[in-house]
Amino acid sequence: MTIVHQPDIIPGNGDILLLCDHASNEVPEGIDLGVTPEQLGLHIALDIGAEPLTRALAARLGAPAILATVSRLVIDLHREPDHPGLVPTISDGHVIPGNAEADAAARIARFHKPYHEALARLIDQARPKLLAAIHSFTPRLETAPADRPWEIGILYNGDDRAARIAIDMLAAEGLVVGDNQPYSGKLLNATLNRHGEGRGIPYLAIEVRNDLIAEAAGVARWTEILAPVIAEARNRVA
Repeated sequence: MTIVHQPDIIPGNGDILLLCDHASNEVPEGIDLGVTPEQLGLHIALDIGAEPLTRALAARLGAPAILATVSRLVIDLHREPDHPGLVPTISDGHVIPGNAEADAAARIARFHKPYHEALARLIDQARPKLLAAIHSFTPRLETAPADRPWEIGILYNGDDRAARIAIDMLAAEGLVVGDNQPYSGKLLNATLNRHGEGRGIPYLAIEVRNDLIAEAAGVARWTEILAPVIAEARNRVA
């Protein structure tokens, strides 16, 4: 019998729902990725700083939140079930040997399906006016060692209603903002394509550069920056 792995849900009464697909670097019992503890601390295993930032924003906004509790190296919850990188065998030049013969269907049943079903239930219950996905990105990939100049990126696919509001507000603060950078939401938007665009709910896909939120002071600073942006986007798209 498959033992499913449930996400962490923070209760809240607000009409914004926060989500964090890459909150954890946990490797559950029974899975051996063949990587080192040091590799599990890198951006290949989790979005550094995204989990504490999501929790801080949930507290500030009074918003419910859902956070993944499994490493993206086990299965990437922010990928479609048929995506070739769903169970990665290599990530930013790091080979993940334990995934070479992984049973993708079993991992979908144990991790991916329960996460997305829980998110769908939470949306049904909370009926949010805005979804806000919190991610982080590394300032420099090992396989493409060019500095990424953005402090924050706002990603979107077809629905850019909330994104346009957020980009303008962040740029007005003097921040270096990526408009669908450092990568495009038209290519990487799986969770919000499914639960946002697929249900007609406006959304923000927020990517903060991970060196800016790796410590508590940075998390506090970006909570102060982002909370009013998320709230204003909610107000104006509702």
